[in-house]
This record gives sequence, structure tokens and C-alpha cells, in this order.
Amino acid sequence: MEKLQVNLFWFLPTYGDGTYLGSNMGARKITLDYLTQVAQAAEYAGFLGALIPTGRSCEESYIVGSSLFSATQYFRFLMALRPGVISPAYAARIAATLDRLSGGRTLFNLVAGGDEEDLQADGIFLNHTQRYEQAIEFTKIWKGLLEGKCINFEGKYYKIKNSKLFYPPLQTPHPQLFFGGSSKIAHQLAGEYVDKYLSWGETPQKMKEKIDAIKLEAAKHNRKVTFGARFHIIVRESEEEAWRAAKKLISKLDEKTIKQARKDMESYVSVGQQRMNDLYKDIKEDLVIYPNIWAGVGLVRAGAGTAIVGSVENVLKTLKEYIDIGIDTFILSGYPHLEEALRVGDLIIPHIQPIGFTTNLKTITPKYDTIANRS
Repeated sequence: MEKLQVNLFWFLPTYGDGTYLGSNMGARKITLDYLTQVAQAAEYAGFLGALIPTGRSCEESYIVGSSLFSATQYFRFLMALRPGVISPAYAARIAATLDRLSGGRTLFNLVAGGDEEDLQADGIFLNHTQRYEQAIEFTKIWKGLLEGKCINFEGKYYKIKNSKLFYPPLQTPHPQLFFGGSSKIAHQLAGEYVDKYLSWGETPQKMKEKIDAIKLEAAKHNRKVTFGARFHIIVRESEEEAWRAAKKLISKLDEKTIKQARKDMESYVSVGQQRMNDLYKDIKEDLVIYPNIWAGVGLVRAGAGTAIVGSVENVLKTLKEYIDIGIDTFILSGYPHLEEALRVGDLIIPHIQPIGFTTNLKTITPKYDTIANRS
């Protein structure tokens, strides 16, 4: 089989890690030392970088990413942008600084949705449509500043006057911007502003429907958007071994824990989470929603709830099926994240040829004199 041309990223479990879902047995305390081990293992295994999640249950993604720059060499960090909790101008300065200090190894993930309780805890009381309207204004300003423009902007949510970055990012025109959202307004945002649209792991047919919709939105603006998918992965040398590992992962779950988790997830307003919830309406007892796609993780985990499970041959076959519909990047994870990064590195990455990134690096030169030289 020819090598698959695709980019593979890993995941930093800043909210916790362990051997079993929904159980403290085998749980690992999240420390800088442990996250460093995971990042270094993923880099050693051949992953190009890692997604750092966001939310009040997670360690802060900017701080985690910057803490790991010196512990890695080429590894990239996909960090969260959250409209509503930070101003777009300040977020652009942070992004430029992180990009410069990392040597151009930053990527950013625009997060406009989430659990309503978490949003309100961060002071965000906008409804769904308002959050995405705000995200559109945020992204216009953020991208414009990173592209070197002087921004004067007055919208519904932000007012900016004569804003400009003193120091540009290292990547041009700006660090790559990821985004995921399943509503119509989210697709509009993706089509006009986003570099890479990221989908949770639905079936190929369902995912292709979103890809086609976003391509249509992008065409309205003479743009092209690339696509990624977020899955867990359980790969072993044999099919039987992989499915045993999947069953082991949820073997400590009890009905009470599952029912409470499902009840909580049913209350989420996120359209993406609703699509994940729909997977369980007519699901079979084995939790398989498509050949080698398993929904067991989503029994108790919100967000990305599906895993690619199987032998090396079948996992590669499944990856190829998603590549054929337009996916060029996978963000993968596995429990525990340290050992599974190395396992995927041993079994899958030898069959992968990375395709690289669309941004370029440039020499760092300040666009203004330093403050000390201005009088």
C-alpha cells in the first residue's frame, strides 16, 4: 500500500488522562512533566503537532503551549482562540508573540461554541447566533492585525481604533486558523475566514455533507478551505486485539455514570454536540456506527466521541476513506496518551507521508521602532 498523504496531529490531555474512561483507576495527574512527556513522545513518534483543548476543565492552552516550546523541536501547538473572553487585538499580540518565540510553530483553533454553563462561568451570556456573530468580528480583526494591517473597526461587539502590531508573526500571512462548527452560521464563518475546518468524527457520508456545504460557502468569497477530522484511535496488530482494547477502555463504566453523562450532553446547545448525540439514537450494542468507527468514547465524553478502531490494515483503510472525501489532517488521541502516541508511531506513521502547511516563514523584523526610540 502506498503511503497516505496526510498530516497527523496528536492531543495533549490537559483535563486528565488514564487507562479507563469514567474511572479513577489508572488515572494520571496532569503536570507539566507529564504533558512534556506526551509532547515529546508524540514528536518522537512522528506527529507534526498537537491540539491543546480549552475550557474551564482544562489547563490554559496558551500557557501549556508556551511551556512546551523549549521541550520540543519541530512540534506545532494548536492553541485556542476564544472570542468573548479576550479582545481580538490582545489575542493577535499574544499570537504573534507565541509564533515568534516558538520559531513559527503555532496554529490556532477558533472556539465559539461550548457548554452553556462553561460559557456563562467565563462571563459569556450571548446566544448561539450572537456568539458566532461575535466570532466573525473577532476573526476579521485578529487576521487583519496579523497580516500587518492597521485596523479601525466598529461593529456590534467590538470597537477598535488605530490598532496595529509592532511585531509581526513569523508565519505569513498569519498562523493557520482552524475552526469547527456545524450550524449554518458556523459554515458561513468557515467559508469566509477559516483556513482549515475541523469536524468531529462522523461517518464519511455525514462528514462529506459538511465539507460540500463549506466549499460552497468558500466559493462565494473565492476562497478554498482545507479540512481536518478529530478522532480517537485504537490500533493494534490484529483486529481482535484492537476491539479488546476498546472494550477494556470502557470496562469500568457503570450505568449511573453513563446515564448522567448522556443527560448532561443532551442539554448542550452545540449543534456539533447534537450531531454527536444523534449517533446514539439507534446505535447497536457494539457501539459501531460505521465499519471500524466506534462511538464508545462518547458514552461519557462530550465533543469528540468516536474512535477509529482496528488492525493496522483496517485503520489505514479507514483513514484513506476520509482522505478520499477531502480530509487532509487528522487530530488523533488515545488513552493513555503517552503510550498510545508511541503505539500509533510504531504502527501507523511509517505508512504516512505528511503534506505540510500552507503558511510560510519570514525573517522577524519589527514594523515599528521600539518604544525607546520613539519620542
